Amino acid sequence: MLKHFETLCGLCAVSGDETAVRDYIIDVLKEIPSVSWQIDPLGSLIVQKKGKNPAPHKLMISAHMDEVGMIITYVNSDGTLCVSPVGGVDASVVIGRQVLVGKDHIHGVIGTKPVHLLSQEEKESLPKFSKLVLDIGAKNGEDAKKLVFPGDRVYFLPDFRMMGGNRVCSKAIDDRAGCAILLKLLEQTPPYDFTAAFLVQEEIGLRGAKAAAYSIDPDFAIVLEATTAADLAGAEGDEKVCTLGGGPVVSFMDRSTMYDRELYTMAFDLCRKHDIPCQTKSRIAGGNDSGAIHVSRNGVRTLAISLPCRYLHTPSSVADLTDLEACVRLTSLLAEQIMEKE
Repeated sequence: MLKHFETLCGLCAVSGDETAVRDYIIDVLKEIPSVSWQIDPLGSLIVQKKGKNPAPHKLMISAHMDEVGMIITYVNSDGTLCVSPVGGVDASVVIGRQVLVGKDHIHGVIGTKPVHLLSQEEKESLPKFSKLVLDIGAKNGEDAKKLVFPGDRVYFLPDFRMMGGNRVCSKAIDDRAGCAILLKLLEQTPPYDFTAAFLVQEEIGLRGAKAAAYSIDPDFAIVLEATTAADLAGAEGDEKVCTLGGGPVVSFMDRSTMYDRELYTMAFDLCRKHDIPCQTKSRIAGGNDSGAIHVSRNGVRTLAISLPCRYLHTPSSVADLTDLEACVRLTSLLAEQIMEKE
């Protein structure tokens, strides 16, 4: 699974441009027995996995393929480019960062006004995307237009690194972690059939999930995600939200979903029974594809299992591989328990 995780994190797939991740997953699926798949009109990859037994309930397990990034909006006369965020990106985390631009992955750097030219008011305020530029080394606007065009995506430079033994640092851990977990489940022989959904455009409004859940029409859904861990110096008590090394995060509620209470309890019971570390979010925050899935058609009983991740939506997110393995175990056990419900 670590190989899949590293490879997936290195691919560039800002929302609406998930082709690289989808192509990689399809290449993996070609080597897996008992699977079939199709691509829906928005670009989500829907996979049917045969298990040892027919499914008594229709279960959808999902992860989203897209990552946050930026998009070019204008080419300036001096050859620099104006950009806007795609998804929840804070302007403060991109200044000075190396990026790749467009389908040819042209190298660039995000810049802003030099600090010695900033007014006192500017120094004390948070940076805004309207004040940033993307520098690709072009001499002027005409030179830049030969290389890029408004609408081209801007990706954080891939740089997957191991750190501190069991931890990793990379862009796009949200949600390539979920994709890696889902691939791991597909490579196994499950007790029951299930549907895997690799979804598009989560970061810009859960769009792929809405369409896919409608077409799959599941009874139950498990959403695999990454979520914010704020277990850092200065954060106390519930401010930490969740912690690295604390195991999968199973939420009871976030800003888009009130999760199924029976599934929530079931997940913690399974963790206690099988000695899997597990935690919940200590604040009502964030959201994920559950927000669209659980209200699809006449409603879907939904639970999210999330990987705790520091510095989410930055080029240098940090996660713990022991949490990743625990997410796989819990998801597998929960899927089986759901199928065996009366």
